[in-house]
Amino acid sequence: MARRGKKLIVAAAALLLGLSRAAAEDAQVNTIQDVFRHLRTCWKPPPPNKARPLDITVVVSFNRAGNILGHPRITYESAEASDNDRLQYRIAVMEALQRCTPVPFTDAMAGAAAGRPFAIQFRNRKTSPDKTSPPTQERRA
Repeated sequence: MARRGKKLIVAAAALLLGLSRAAAEDAQVNTIQDVFRHLRTCWKPPPPNKARPLDITVVVSFNRAGNILGHPRITYESAEASDNDRLQYRIAVMEALQRCTPVPFTDAMAGAAAGRPFAIQFRNRKTSPDKTSPPTQERRA
């Protein structure tokens, strides 16, 4: 009976390893849309008690191996954001990039993406503005 239990454990472990390998292969980034989807899976905005919701855009480039090339650059932040809000969101963006890199590019996508800038938008505000409020001014970083 103990031998049968060990076989079941070994079979379960092999199945789990096979599934994680298959999931990793499925996670290959092969299109531009896949790049955006992949990076957004790592996005964790600051909790509301630390910063008010805002939208932020970062421009980042990658090398063929999927590592960040150069320095990411914040190009847009919501105009109504306070200095604390901006700081908290900038930290969250950089943490998301750290969690998601290196990007698992396919060979074809690695060649296409290498050195090209990607503008990644992280939206955390309501996208439909209130009809009674005046339009907000965008603030460029």
